[in-house]
Amino acid sequence: MIADPVLPGRPAYLAWLPRFLFETDSFAPRYVARAWLAALLPSIALSALVRLIAADAAAPQFPGEAQSLILLVVFVGPALETLLLALPLLLLDRLLGPGPAVVGSALIWAVVHSLIVATWGLVIWWPFLIMSIAFLTWRREGLLPALGVAFAIHALQNGFAVLLILLAG
Repeated sequence: MIADPVLPGRPAYLAWLPRFLFETDSFAPRYVARAWLAALLPSIALSALVRLIAADAAAPQFPGEAQSLILLVVFVGPALETLLLALPLLLLDRLLGPGPAVVGSALIWAVVHSLIVATWGLVIWWPFLIMSIAFLTWRREGLLPALGVAFAIHALQNGFAVLLILLAG
């Protein structure tokens, strides 16, 4: 693996991603906002592409009232998934290094989400790539900052989806 000379540890195949993703920020909310946009905008494009290619494919369904939807999808889901993301990601990082770990993590989460709705994994891999990078980047600051930053990005990502669902309903 050839590392990026500017950012040691970042493999060359991830060098096209924004540099800030691989650096902690003295103001974590700024990092979260930037990383969330780096996750959100391409995932919107991926979602549109999947809808264009597979217009008849099922979409994820989130039944329930607004309050339970917000609680489960914006808070509980991201909290549980962030905790579930941590151990395999740390293990993959230890065994394979950070580049393969974040790619592997994103692919695992894509497969898991595709088991629920087949095309969901085609969209979900991107935000999980960003969240995995954020987790490993902030892991240098400690486990709690890593969990907090990854959770915040995930909650914002899901919050945007819930907002769209509520506006459409």
